[in-house]
This record gives sequence, structure tokens and C-alpha cells, in this order.
Amino acid sequence: MSLRIYLASKSPRRRELLRQIGVQFDVLTFRGGERGEDPDVDETPIPGEAVEHYVERLALTKADAGVRRIHWRKMLRRPVLAADTTLELDGEIIGKPVDAADAQAILRRLSGRSHRVLTALAVSDGQRTRSRLAVSTVKFRELSDSEIRLYVASGEPMDKAGAYGIQGKAAIFIEEIHGSYSGIMGLPLFETAQLLEGFGYSF
Repeated sequence: MSLRIYLASKSPRRRELLRQIGVQFDVLTFRGGERGEDPDVDETPIPGEAVEHYVERLALTKADAGVRRIHWRKMLRRPVLAADTTLELDGEIIGKPVDAADAQAILRRLSGRSHRVLTALAVSDGQRTRSRLAVSTVKFRELSDSEIRLYVASGEPMDKAGAYGIQGKAAIFIEEIHGSYSGIMGLPLFETAQLLEGFGYSF
């Protein structure tokens, strides 16, 4: 029988991807959500921090915070899987848009250009913690202002790093990708399976 894990994420896309590969899991909720509202999960970038370090640091922080919650709540001990996804353009970390105007500004910057999508994973069982990083490149075609306005009005960009979802309507904006499609969605399945196998999960 396969091991059951905790997923320290509220992302419906990550839940869907884990189900795709048959992973048994329970969602481990954080009090205030994923993004910076819990005191032990501060998602503010450190000045001068490389994006690779930033995204991996957040995944590790979330996994450790998940393990602490299992202890505090006296829950059954199981490995905790956490992840963080961010975009990098011109050396700048681009997270989720704060509002519709921000989403439009982000999409204008991505229009006609390539950017990197980085997803870091971390698994911890309280004794061991391991992490992996998946980096992909996405190229957008040129977007018109009306396309951007209509897409933002759909509401789809608002809870997504970089203000778009590759699995949604934004697929028509994407000319090419290099790397992990599931990683761009928020959970690279190749790296996820490798990490979980290291903790005794069988596929």
C-alpha cells in the first residue's frame, strides 16, 4: 500500500496534479493562506536574493511549517510536501498580482518575451528534509491591450504567479515552452515522484 502524505498547499492545481499520478494525500491547511500571512511563512524576498534561492527557501519554509503544525495539532505523522512557484523576468521576482491593474502590467511585460518559471519542492518528515528545483522557460507571443484586458476581466490571473495559468485561457498566448509543463502549473511531477520515492512512496 502506498504511503499517504500531507500537501501543505491550498492550490487546486497541485491537488489535481498529485491525483494525476495517484498520490494519496490530505491537505494541511495554514491559518491565513499560503502567501505570507502566517508568522512562520514570510514570503518577502530578501534584498539581492537570487530567484532560485528565494523559491527554494519558501518551499523549505512551508514544509517545515507543515511539520510544526502536525506536531502542534497532534496529527498522525506523515511526510509533508510543499511547493512554491514564481516567475523571473529581467532578474526580478514576479509573484501573484495584487489587483487587476497589476495583472495587466505584468502581462504587458511578458508580452512578446521569454521568462522563466521556477517551482521548488520540499518534502519533510520531521527528521529529513529534501528539496528539488524545476526551471522552465516560457515564451509569450505579442499580446494586444484588448486581449490583456479581457483575460484579466475573466479573473483567471488573480491567484497565479505571473498573472496567468498555462492550463487555462492563457494557453493561447504561449508560443513555446522548454522544461516541465506540470512545473509551470505549480508541481513538476517528475521531481515530485523522485522526492517522494526517497521517502518510501511507491508508484
